[in-house]
Amino acid sequence: MRRDEIADLTAFVVVAEERSFTKAAARLGMAQSALSQIVRRIEERLGIRLLSRTTRSVAPTDAGERLLATLGPMLHDLDGAIASLGELRDKPSGTIRITTVEHAAKTILVPAMKRLLLDHPDITVEMTIDYGLADVVADRFDAGVRLGGEIAKDMVAVRIGPDTPMAIVGAPSYLREHPAPKSPTQLTEHRAINLRLPTSGTINGWRLKSGARETRVRIDGPLVFNTIDLILDAVLDGHGLAYLPLDQVAGHLEKGRLLRVLANSTPDLPGYHLYYPNRRFSSSAFRLFVETLRYRES
Repeated sequence: MRRDEIADLTAFVVVAEERSFTKAAARLGMAQSALSQIVRRIEERLGIRLLSRTTRSVAPTDAGERLLATLGPMLHDLDGAIASLGELRDKPSGTIRITTVEHAAKTILVPAMKRLLLDHPDITVEMTIDYGLADVVADRFDAGVRLGGEIAKDMVAVRIGPDTPMAIVGAPSYLREHPAPKSPTQLTEHRAINLRLPTSGTINGWRLKSGARETRVRIDGPLVFNTIDLILDAVLDGHGLAYLPLDQVAGHLEKGRLLRVLANSTPDLPGYHLYYPNRRFSSSAFRLFVETLRYRES
């Protein structure tokens, strides 16, 4: 295959990933019209349409999806191989893109980055907060962070934190009007402040246990958010009960601004893991990032 054909296919992959000629042209540093001509040239050479175009969107056809599935990983491996040459330099460098949930970012990632970035100023870490189960390959992230048990089996998973204690809490003002539940079944008599999960569009279930049995319970309520900071604000305002990481409410419990209920019915959640595709090449900056986060029991 000629070098110009490889360059054309690389351009197609970028357009297919971005689903936009405008964004792809910006990423490649070339004119949108030139990029459009390249894609047309590939389609003419192959004799098949690879992209469906409208005035508002661009999407791969079935043939385009098949070609993207084959070429995308190959080109990302090539990028990784080139990035790995950074080992020959004195300082690890480059940008590491991470998708993570808010709690892991606040309690694990940001504190760890203080150590990493002070010693390695040429590394940039970009974090995107997302409660959905992101496809790190399709969305061009280097890695993601999720609870153990929520990670696809074809990913490398590295534990980065201990199990997470959870708590069901309410403000004293709320619990004066709504007596604290004595058992999980009484939660249905209460108002909940909930977290919506974007991937499934469902409300996050509260994990509860009764003896050796563990279940997920969903409780109706007046407020639904996609961030735990807003849930915490709402529970402090007395809108209902909330299911939150214990470390995020411990200070409020100590000062009496919140009260904990059903403490014996909330099992710890599995610890956070960093997950990423099993590629042959990774940059020295990424390997250093992984080792910085790796959880080591004391």
